Amino acid sequence: MTLRTLAVVSAGLSQPSSTRLLADQLAVATRDELVGLGDTVELRPVELREHAHDIVNHLLTGFPSEPLRQALDQVTGADGLIVVTPIFNASYSGLFKSFFDLVDAEALGGRPVLIAATGGTARHSLALEHAVRPMFTYLRAVVAPTAVFAAPEDWSGGTVGGALRTRIGRAGRELAEQIHRRPASSGPADPFALTTDFEQLLRGGET
Repeated sequence: MTLRTLAVVSAGLSQPSSTRLLADQLAVATRDELVGLGDTVELRPVELREHAHDIVNHLLTGFPSEPLRQALDQVTGADGLIVVTPIFNASYSGLFKSFFDLVDAEALGGRPVLIAATGGTARHSLALEHAVRPMFTYLRAVVAPTAVFAAPEDWSGGTVGGALRTRIGRAGRELAEQIHRRPASSGPADPFALTTDFEQLLRGGET
């Protein structure tokens, strides 16, 4: 059995958070699909609310705190990502965007990603296609076809309604299939690793 790591990034600001609730539901659906395909799964939740101050400090200084560095490594070293943002002013939240601004531009290339969002009205669901999906396409991630949006009416007494449950199941299946087809991740790239050996460096310096 192959061990798969799944980073689950949620950018909700309140506690409890419907954004985190949606992220958890998507994580369970994807995990169950991967287990059904014969993999074992390690879920790695990353709640951006806990790193908000460190994200701002990193943007100002260029240096991450140790907890933020660990969160970034969890994301860049995972086999797949689930990312969930609240929608503000018809786009992703500033906290969500600021965090991914700190991710190396090459780190998510080819990485399977499931995008999702929450908002006060279903009219905000288009933000997934005109804002969130283009951002991860720019980062060269492989974005699952099904994006999941949850409005207040999708939650019935704090539980997942039927239509939302169907979308979650379909998205989790798509992400799991993409992850299962890829080799297991070897972890985050070492920013200090040499990309060439010393002989190549010496040959490159010959005149």
